Amino acid sequence: MTEGRPATAGAARLNTSVAHNARVWNYWIGGKDHYEVDQRVGEHVAGMFPVIRAVARADREFLARAVAFLAGERGIRQFLDVGTGLPTVENTHEIAQRIAPESRVVYVDNDPIVLVHARSLLTSSPEGVTDYLDADVRDPDAIVRGAGATLDLDRPVAVMLLGILNFVPDTGEARRVVRRLMAAVPSGSHLVLTHPTHDPDVGGEGNAAAMEFWNANATPPITARGRTEIAGFLDGLDLVEPGLVPCSQWRAEPAAAAVPQFGAVAVKR
Repeated sequence: MTEGRPATAGAARLNTSVAHNARVWNYWIGGKDHYEVDQRVGEHVAGMFPVIRAVARADREFLARAVAFLAGERGIRQFLDVGTGLPTVENTHEIAQRIAPESRVVYVDNDPIVLVHARSLLTSSPEGVTDYLDADVRDPDAIVRGAGATLDLDRPVAVMLLGILNFVPDTGEARRVVRRLMAAVPSGSHLVLTHPTHDPDVGGEGNAAAMEFWNANATPPITARGRTEIAGFLDGLDLVEPGLVPCSQWRAEPAAAAVPQFGAVAVKR
């Protein structure tokens, strides 16, 4: 079963004259849902910070490993994917429903081009449900209300915040978003998180200049955080091994290189 939201509102908001994160990210991972301005800005950022393509791929591969772990080893059957970005191959519902066809997935984004594509690309297994919610990460109350129409919030949920809290510039507000979302789900729920960093020990020293260019030429503005700040989003939760690490190295091959994007999975007691 698949639910959907009307695409007309997204089409009305779509601005193709300014590079947008979801489209540039799609360009970096080899997708086709972007415009010339997104390619131009993406190439410039990659010239300043060549590892960005590896970051984009690593983030996507982390998603696949995390969802497979949660569905396969932790028995999670409900996923709330906030800031999903443009649909591509191996989306959350495809991975989860391949392991457990009855899985229910709610995608959340407020990017108009994501909304335009959601109805046609976010399909579901007959046994499960896939829904799309047009909402802003900075309005967690609206996300909880909307998700409750599809998910049973009395049963464990995987709350997925991959590469989205970096678009909430105030760290205190970002922490409040995480706390509100995790407060709405029961014990046994999990938080799945990735976040870019400027920490030099994982190759993030070039991030600052590239992000400055991004913020002057694209939308929405982005911020990197250090390991300690990112770890603060996980307060009160129990980290799953190997903890907060470069997302490329989370339950990956031992030889995987670090990227300046931390990833973690944690469980609510």
